[in-house]
Amino acid sequence: MPKRMILALIAIAAISTPVHAQNERGGVQTETQDRIASGQNGMDLIWNFVGLIGLLGLLGFRQDHAEDSYHPAALE
Repeated sequence: MPKRMILALIAIAAISTPVHAQNERGGVQTETQDRIASGQNGMDLIWNFVGLIGLLGLLGFRQDHAEDSYHPAALE
């Protein structure tokens, strides 16, 4: 099949999908949707800072440069 025909079939299939079927999951909300709907977002800022500190801790795993001509050694 030519590429244009395949692309047209994909576009028709994407357009023909009902919109309500794309947005609903059987009417059951996920835990995240429940949490957002209840408005209990007071701890978000604290947990964001905890996550940021954890990500900064990953900087300790960086390796130093190998001693070669491009990176001069420190003076002793």
